[in-house]
Amino acid sequence: MALCRSSPKHPGPTQPCQTLPQPLTSRSCLPTGCCQPRRTHGGCTWRHICISATVLLVLAATVVFLAVPSVNRFCTASNNRTGFLCDDSVTCIPASQVCDRVSSCRNGEDEQEKLCGDLPRSLPGYLVFRCSNPVYWVYADQRCNGMNDCGDCSDEMGSLAACPPCGSAWWSCSPVLYEFCSCVPRRLCRDGVQHCLSWSDEYVCRP
Repeated sequence: MALCRSSPKHPGPTQPCQTLPQPLTSRSCLPTGCCQPRRTHGGCTWRHICISATVLLVLAATVVFLAVPSVNRFCTASNNRTGFLCDDSVTCIPASQVCDRVSSCRNGEDEQEKLCGDLPRSLPGYLVFRCSNPVYWVYADQRCNGMNDCGDCSDEMGSLAACPPCGSAWWSCSPVLYEFCSCVPRRLCRDGVQHCLSWSDEYVCRP
């Protein structure tokens, strides 16, 4: 222990010297319970420097992530149907083959959890058609396919669907069965079964 001599102005016996404690703001506590001055750099502790560097790295990673454009998988499948482009950038499968539990793309990207985990919200908007009752939906390639997929023909008739007139493979009439909306397949013409209210499929239409 160091000995402190008396001041000339205040003579007296020699006494043990006491060390003044460091300010709390410049001390760090060790596991032993002793406190020592922290190492500082430019007024900041090394801990603060490390935290600042980590925050900068996270921000940089976020900027890079946001700068990467999302993959556009829209494509046109056979018969001019809305499609989904596979990773090979060549294979285009119809929208209704996405999330059907059958891998149509070579790497199975059409059945991934991030795409199929919460149908239809997890699907890109271009793959989905909302029926007149928004609770129901169908795949975009089922719109204007001649079949009553929505159940109320909103995917075949009206402003939502905006379908063209019946194609050459269809016969325009008021169908008997709810399966069809405003057209019936010509292959059903003159098959001995009434498919149009007017019977035109049996007396006028030709396959």
